[in-house]
Amino acid sequence: MTGILAQVRSYDRSVQLLLANQFTINLGFYMLMPYLAAHLAGSLGLAAWLVGLILGVRNFSQQGMFLVGGTLADRLGYKPMIIAGLLLRVLGFATLGLVDSVPALIAASAATGLAGALFNPATRAYLALDAGERRVEAFALFNVFYQAGILLGPLVGMVLTGIGFRVTCLTAAAVFAVLGLVQVRALPARRAAADSRRESVAAQWRGILANRPFLLFSLAMIGSYVLSFQVYLALPLEVRRIGGDGPGATAAVAVLFAVSGLSTILGQTRVTAWCKARTEPGRALVWGLLVMGAAFLPLLPAAAVPVPEAGGAGRWLLAAVPPALSALLLAVGTMIAYPFEMDTIVRLSGDRLVATHYGLYNTVCGIGITLGNLGTGAALDAARAAGVSALPWAVLLLLGTACAATLYALDRTGRL
Repeated sequence: MTGILAQVRSYDRSVQLLLANQFTINLGFYMLMPYLAAHLAGSLGLAAWLVGLILGVRNFSQQGMFLVGGTLADRLGYKPMIIAGLLLRVLGFATLGLVDSVPALIAASAATGLAGALFNPATRAYLALDAGERRVEAFALFNVFYQAGILLGPLVGMVLTGIGFRVTCLTAAAVFAVLGLVQVRALPARRAAADSRRESVAAQWRGILANRPFLLFSLAMIGSYVLSFQVYLALPLEVRRIGGDGPGATAAVAVLFAVSGLSTILGQTRVTAWCKARTEPGRALVWGLLVMGAAFLPLLPAAAVPVPEAGGAGRWLLAAVPPALSALLLAVGTMIAYPFEMDTIVRLSGDRLVATHYGLYNTVCGIGITLGNLGTGAALDAARAAGVSALPWAVLLLLGTACAATLYALDRTGRL
């Protein structure tokens, strides 16, 4: 941690503030969101389809508005969009804790998603601008702070939700309110180059959609997000399949998230330094995707082992160890790829309309995650029906390999 803090201090104050922002944003978000579904279904007694609708609206409003948020950031400045997103999330989180009518809950959920669409592209474009030639290392630190917030947020939320879900919502809203005030006072104003603001929005979007290398890269990287998301979908389901629904399985799922978060916090900057010293960005991306695909190899032999009887240590180990190894390899693959991925987007944009490029990239990957999760869910159901539990892991392994091969081809032809 001493080395990480020393690296943080080596950057300008604006970069330091953006890193702290991302930690606090994830802290506030993840202290609330993991417990929202239980509140809606339990405390408010809503039907499962309504819970799904309210949660889906948040995701749709965020993914669908990333391009708009990025465009606004390039035209109006990065700081205003960051502040607007933070304040909108204050409104959304406070409303989630204070209302119980479905229309108000849907509106609050939409506001929460739109908030992310406003500040996410702006934050990344701002970081890329102020980090300059050191943006690969800056994005490595960004991922450390990002994961630290994800790791700590649910723990804080668990304590607060034990008091009351309204307390959790209002505390999360207060976190974002304080963060917004800090931005107003301390974050310097930054914006895109003046020449990029003279074009109409339609012309800017046409130019980005004509950027073939950027679009191909965006499509190729969808697989990395589908694979990494399995820490939240397929791996916990595999733990439950083997370990059941008792406290042992709950502990095994907690191990997944701990392994993923702690390995990134402790290893990200070292992995990035090692990769930067030994390989080119395009090759690092290829290796990252290969490692992410290989993350599902430990689950293939485990799928062939009969599930031991309940109550024994062997069953818990089978439920916990292979998924934990997969979570670790997914984290390593992400550590390899992520900083170079963020840097590649800036390079493919030609340092113009960077926030808009990030916005479109996030939208493309968000749609890919949705479709990928549907496909993964279908594979899990098919595997269960056919008694072939290795099927989903083979599909995910092939997905990682195919995306790595696509990136390799793009790199070899000079498109990265």
